[in-house]
Amino acid sequence: QVQLVESGGGLVQAGGSLRLSCAASGSIRTFTVMGWYRQAPGKQRDSVAAITSGGSTNYADSVKGRFTISRDNAKNTIYLQMNSLKPEDTAVYYCMAGWYPNTVWGQGTQVTVSP
Repeated sequence: QVQLVESGGGLVQAGGSLRLSCAASGSIRTFTVMGWYRQAPGKQRDSVAAITSGGSTNYADSVKGRFTISRDNAKNTIYLQMNSLKPEDTAVYYCMAGWYPNTVWGQGTQVTVSP
C-alpha cells in the first residue's frame, strides 16, 4: 500500500514563503501524475498544482507565478514551493498520487497565512 506523507506546513505572514514536501513510500516513477490540492474550511478540495511522470506541470490560475511544483525521483518526493503567500492561500494542503485506476492521498498539512 502506497503512503504519502506531507510536511512543511505552518504559519507565515502574507508575502512570505513555505515549501511543502510529499514523500512517497515507494518509487514515484510508477505514478502517472502527482499533485497538490487544498481545502479551506467550508470549501471543496481544489487542485493547486500537478506534475506528470514526464515532468509536465499545471497550475491553478490563482497560484500561477507564485507556486512551483517539482519532483525528485531519487528521493521519491515532490515539492510545492509557495512564494508571495496570501491569506486566501490558507488551507489544508494534500498530496495526491495517481496511476490508473488508483488514487492515493496524504493526510494533509496545514498552511496558515496571516495578514
